[in-house]
Amino acid sequence: MVTRRAILRGALLAGGGAATAFAGAGHVQHWLGWDRPPLGGGYASAADNLGAVAHGGVHIHYFRPTTEKLVALTFDDGPLPDYTPRFLDALDDAGVPATFFLVGRHLEKHADLVRNRLDRHELGNHSWSHDDLATLDLTAARRELERAHDAIKRHTGREPTLLRPPYGHLGGSTVLAADAMGYDIALWSHQMRERRYAGDPAAQARDLTDTMRPGSIVLAHDAGDKRRLVALDALPTLIAGLRHRGYRFVTVSELLHS
Repeated sequence: MVTRRAILRGALLAGGGAATAFAGAGHVQHWLGWDRPPLGGGYASAADNLGAVAHGGVHIHYFRPTTEKLVALTFDDGPLPDYTPRFLDALDDAGVPATFFLVGRHLEKHADLVRNRLDRHELGNHSWSHDDLATLDLTAARRELERAHDAIKRHTGREPTLLRPPYGHLGGSTVLAADAMGYDIALWSHQMRERRYAGDPAAQARDLTDTMRPGSIVLAHDAGDKRRLVALDALPTLIAGLRHRGYRFVTVSELLHS
């Protein structure tokens, strides 16, 4: 099942071969809307160090093929004071779960923002410092993930099982580090486009509502500049519109295991 299966380690670690593998699946490009696949050059030589590999494969998800009207909202880069509490308020008001991909250093500094507020939500690893993992060697990439993992466990009592690499970039070292830690990788099929819809949250909500398909994973951000407010302001209309069309909101792991 190409849309859910693990991308072959050989293709990913071969650098250019990975890009070819992605580009050959035309429907993948259509689904993701990328100008190019999210692959950094990275340190493909990390393939020479297989001693840390523990699980023999990493699944890379960007949606789940299903006929059931399920959708997973995801939020990256927090927690930060300006927006994270407001996104949590909006989700609480709607009674909707989401998956938050947390930056470890932000959580370390702002753990009080989310304390006792994440019970309905899933937590994922978005690295310690939001460096581009595809530019790091295996040791550095794994350190980024381990520091974030430890912060999430320490401050929330929960251990993440999903990784979203910053910028959606993948490299051989990223995949090997994820494998060593037992992570699967969650990308996305749809995203809030803050530049395109700046100042027009209704248009953003309409665009997503009209293009949503069962099994979609939606990317938004609960940190950044004021453009992020488009995602925040679009949420109530988006949620109401999708519910009207029969969609149910789940976390990424709930979607993948449905």
